[in-house]
Amino acid sequence: MVILDIFCIFATESGLSKTENFLKHGNKKVFQNGKLRPITKIQNKAYYHIMEIKNFTITKRDGSKERFSLDKIMNAIIKAFQSVDKPSDLATISKILSHLNIHDDITVEDIQNQVEEALMREGHYSVAKSFILYRQEHTEDRETLQKMQFLSEYMESVNAATGSKYDANANVEHKNIATLIGELPKSNFIRLNRRLLTDRIKKMYGKQLADEYIDKLTHHFIYKNDETSLANYCASITMYPWLIGGTASIGGNSTAPTNLKSFCGGFANMVFMVSSMLSGACATPEFLMYMNYFLGLEYGKDYWERADEVVDLSLKHRTIDKVITDCFEQIVYTLNQPTGARNYQAVFWNVAYYDKYYFESIFGEFYFPNGEKPDWPGLSWLQKRFMKWFNKERTKTLLTFPVETMALLTDGNGECLDKEWGDFTAEMYSEGHSFFTYMSDNADSLSSCCRLRNEITDNGFSYTLGAGGVSTGSKSVLTINLNRCIQYAVNHGQDYLEYLSEVIDLCHKVQLAYNENLKELQQHGMLPLFDAGYINIGRQYLTIGINGLVEAAEFMGLKITPNDDYLHFVQGILGLIEKYNRQYRTKDVMFNCEMIPAENVGVKHAKWDREDGYFVPRDCYNSYFYVVEDDSMTIIDKFKLHGAPYIEHLTGGSALHMNLEEHLSKEQYKQLLKVAAKEGCNYFTFNIPNTVCNDCGHIDKRYLKECPHCHSKNIDYMTRIIGYLKRVSNFSQARQEEAARRYYAHA
Repeated sequence: MVILDIFCIFATESGLSKTENFLKHGNKKVFQNGKLRPITKIQNKAYYHIMEIKNFTITKRDGSKERFSLDKIMNAIIKAFQSVDKPSDLATISKILSHLNIHDDITVEDIQNQVEEALMREGHYSVAKSFILYRQEHTEDRETLQKMQFLSEYMESVNAATGSKYDANANVEHKNIATLIGELPKSNFIRLNRRLLTDRIKKMYGKQLADEYIDKLTHHFIYKNDETSLANYCASITMYPWLIGGTASIGGNSTAPTNLKSFCGGFANMVFMVSSMLSGACATPEFLMYMNYFLGLEYGKDYWERADEVVDLSLKHRTIDKVITDCFEQIVYTLNQPTGARNYQAVFWNVAYYDKYYFESIFGEFYFPNGEKPDWPGLSWLQKRFMKWFNKERTKTLLTFPVETMALLTDGNGECLDKEWGDFTAEMYSEGHSFFTYMSDNADSLSSCCRLRNEITDNGFSYTLGAGGVSTGSKSVLTINLNRCIQYAVNHGQDYLEYLSEVIDLCHKVQLAYNENLKELQQHGMLPLFDAGYINIGRQYLTIGINGLVEAAEFMGLKITPNDDYLHFVQGILGLIEKYNRQYRTKDVMFNCEMIPAENVGVKHAKWDREDGYFVPRDCYNSYFYVVEDDSMTIIDKFKLHGAPYIEHLTGGSALHMNLEEHLSKEQYKQLLKVAAKEGCNYFTFNIPNTVCNDCGHIDKRYLKECPHCHSKNIDYMTRIIGYLKRVSNFSQARQEEAARRYYAHA
């Protein structure tokens, strides 16, 4: 006789379930296996435990809460016995139940895991197997239904970014079958990545830490970036392995470039291949230096002085300059096309420009395969030509990539050492070009490639967006939700820095576990970019990301302005993270700290925190040290808030986006470059929305209310969502709302 048959002999007591009635009457006798038997002490003890937990809630798979019900557990166990034709009596079921550790807010998954373990501990292996298979079938049914629901919602969404459930990305411009195919397996990748990581954490630190990681992750105290991909994050690569050997070392079949034509075609193919093995950006800081080399081989090192010379014997009679701009066009338009290996998004491609001092510091000892050293006069001209061409090309079509960074060395007093390139930077900004600028006043840190590497090791200098340096980047980013962590600590009477210490320590251990998984992949030949030398694994960082800093400060009652209290708050948190970065650093592993762009997670953190009752002042957490919608903040204040005292410990970078309503003059930009240098704001851009007419297609560098060409008011804007330029209409719905709240300062 199974348990459900026994229930019928008891009168139902008001307010109790069948299970509670059954277990309460311990002094009664029941028919069991044909005989009248008393209910055991185990069953009597179980009753009182059930009465204790009857008001507990459980967390269902969709995150909703439900009152705990032992009936459902018992019914599932009984069905498992029945499925394999095994008898189940009162004592058997009671023993199984006695192994369960039910607590308030327990998850359905945890309960079912405990039932599996209890069945096996009691020796019911065939029943446990049936129970496991039953769970798997239902899991597959649920997943299929969920994917069908997602498919329907994705098709109805306004764009690809809004439709994406896990990592909304404005770089995916079009919603189609290719983007849908890319979205569907993401939940599986997340589960796989979490299992791989938690298994490694268990081996290195034990089950308790693995459980703590999942708890902090699922309750949104921390966020693992790029869980939908198995690839490591981003890299600034050296192209030298391709220059001497083509793509064979990373699985391709192209040979080394031998002329300008093979360089252009081969470069695009190489970037596609490298990017397919990264989940983030691919920076090629040597791009124009190598192109200058091949131009010199083809037309002589003085080609740039003869740019108007006709060198094409075809009917086109192209000049050297036209040959060069045709090469620019081939590469840039090719790399702005969506690719299958990136879920139908363009490669996130970065390039760098250098002033003479910065360039000579990094590449002063560089030699090409033929023994030549880089030619600065030709490269200087080529860098300017590319910037001029790219700026003009952006008035013809919407081009997002490359993301450009200008690297300038300063004298410590706010002046650029290379006056020519300081002036040219201001000139390009005044002409409406949109690019980043990196400024440094430490010549020693750039004295040679070797010295740069030493400084990276000592000071943690690296920008995961690809600014400066060669063959560096980030392996993995694990982000701390500072707003939730600090509010949780304060609300529970804890010192928030002490609580953050626990979270930061956990993050470092998790990142080390990730690093071990990465090393195992490399040992099995799965990471050819490292083996071939495109990326130096010793200069790849494990990054501790931060998000919600401004919101946490607001919760603490601080004014988000340049003031001592806010500075102390920022330095306390970032200094604590740097302390752990140094503590966990070894000769093989480096850590840095980055204020992450948070295109997607800034929205998620705000949503999750608001749902759980935390103070949330806006619908998208800031990625800056200032409040993006604050119209009282001056331009100078923003430079101060991203100046040296605030970014001192932010070794992985933060990018100031100076939102302006209109372009400034060259002289005004020169003054702002001085302000940035004096304040120690080392990484920034000026962001003025470009106007795009949806009717005639005209693109204007200005922030206008109607099209100046056809006077249509059906217009869109191209602006930086965070880091890269895209149409606002390509932003996710939440990010479009954030963009509408931004304050663009008057000149």
